[in-house]
Amino acid sequence: MTDIAQRNLVAQWAFDTRPVLQRFHLWLENVEVERAQSEPVSDHAFTPREITRCLALTSAATALGTRLFGQYGAGRGLDKQGYNQVKKAADAISAYIMSEGLWYLTRALPENHAIMVCLGEGLMPKAGETPEMGANPLLGFGRVYARPQVARFVDAAVRRLLNDPEPRFREFYDALRSHRITLWGAAVDTLENTSRFAEGQPTGPMTVLHLFDSPLTVTRPYEAYFGSLTVPRELVREAERRSVLLDWATPRAQVLALARAAYPDLEPGNVHVWTLAGKSRVTRLGRLWEEWRALGVHLVEEGWVAPSGLPVFTDSGTYAPTFLVGSWRDPAGARHLFLCDGYAATAEAMQAASLSEALGLDTTMTVLSPTFRFPHDEEYALMRDVPESAGLIGERPDRDELLAHYREAVATAARSNVPMGQRVLRAADFLPEKRWQVLAALGYICTDPYTGTPGVEQLDELRYRVTASLRTRNAASRVTFTLRLKESLEEARLVFSPLLVRFLGGTDWRRRAVKISDSGRLRNELQTLVSQALEFRGERIRVHFDRIDEKVMPRASQETIREVLTWYKEQHPIWFDWLELS
Repeated sequence: MTDIAQRNLVAQWAFDTRPVLQRFHLWLENVEVERAQSEPVSDHAFTPREITRCLALTSAATALGTRLFGQYGAGRGLDKQGYNQVKKAADAISAYIMSEGLWYLTRALPENHAIMVCLGEGLMPKAGETPEMGANPLLGFGRVYARPQVARFVDAAVRRLLNDPEPRFREFYDALRSHRITLWGAAVDTLENTSRFAEGQPTGPMTVLHLFDSPLTVTRPYEAYFGSLTVPRELVREAERRSVLLDWATPRAQVLALARAAYPDLEPGNVHVWTLAGKSRVTRLGRLWEEWRALGVHLVEEGWVAPSGLPVFTDSGTYAPTFLVGSWRDPAGARHLFLCDGYAATAEAMQAASLSEALGLDTTMTVLSPTFRFPHDEEYALMRDVPESAGLIGERPDRDELLAHYREAVATAARSNVPMGQRVLRAADFLPEKRWQVLAALGYICTDPYTGTPGVEQLDELRYRVTASLRTRNAASRVTFTLRLKESLEEARLVFSPLLVRFLGGTDWRRRAVKISDSGRLRNELQTLVSQALEFRGERIRVHFDRIDEKVMPRASQETIREVLTWYKEQHPIWFDWLELS
């Protein structure tokens, strides 16, 4: 590319992404675009070029801000409570940056369009975590980004959806369409691999946003576990030729047989199966591991070197391995095959399943419970039919409690409009239209071992290289931004940090100039930081501090936030008319 062509490219990107650049006080010095096809991704995506580019930059800005100000590595060596607080602080800043980016980029949305978060990640404690390690700051169900009038209409429709005891998605969707409103749904994980980020690991952490051309069909906040199996499409075609089923519920011996039929020169030892691993997952996945080992395949272990030349990890991160699913030959000419198996949290599973559509793969999912107390096959049976599978629990003192737990898990999924009773699910089962599109926007905080994509790189005191990627059907690009902070690092910290976090850090809110935008910012931050404490009453939000566990947010922090909100409510009653304190 000639010098003038490169300068024109930077100018075009700077113009298209100006809402996000201006919000985060960033100067775009350079942009490098690597495409898998000749046309821009926006030519294949449902989003206009300006929005597509803003999504890429929002992902990059989230990666940059989280890396700089999210206390990277600060959890190493801390006790459980301190470690948990570091993770929550990182989640808070990543969610805030992503939310701000979405809010500002929606200024460029067509007038009748809106973005709504349908699936978020962070409410549920993961394997080996105690309950307070859930309830993390996140962008969750019902967060709407649009022009004010459209946002108010969609917000009202979402409140009706939440308050209705029955999942009435079709009425919600039809009401939007009758008013000519196009709603794009999103599945968001603003900080994938939070534990690795808190520990300062060099690989893994990233931010993931999947945007769909329609809302997902879930009707309330929902997070549990989904069984998930991702295979190349070649195996599916082989299964079709043989008239056999290939999905998560298929015996793994049959999966291997299909793989060897699709790739006749494939040896079992060169089949690499990635699952989550570790002591905390033995009960859940032990049988699955033994099933694969008995077939002579390679269960990917911590530190196995991927084709990128980097060691992978198996303690977390079920999304990124999807990029490696497929077949390749090593330098000696031997064929290898990589598969993903096991389970993932709901948002990550849906992201991986929709990514599979863009990558030409096949992902099948099954609904599991939020606690996942039994082996994977028993969990699957219980969630499909509790009465029929009750014998799996056996005679034990807590039998009645466990049965009640699974009945409630099934009921919760049904109330959330999650399809139940089917053998398996695919991404299309969560979308209202047969034809659907997805745009995946990723920002790399640290290096990704599955693709070799680098994380945030510091060039000098204020300049950074940040890589983002965009994926949709038949198109992919990797975009590397060279960004310069317009202010010092300490000034930039204020730009990227939530107001409440700044106040908790010692900033005196009484001496700070108050803007009308503070009302919207604090409303947004409360939904991100303490969503479990909020009660929505029409246009108003009541904050119930008694719903916040002290292990989730220390009592002193709760009191500070109460004091802040009380002061704003008293000093600016009109701007904060929406706020009520319990």
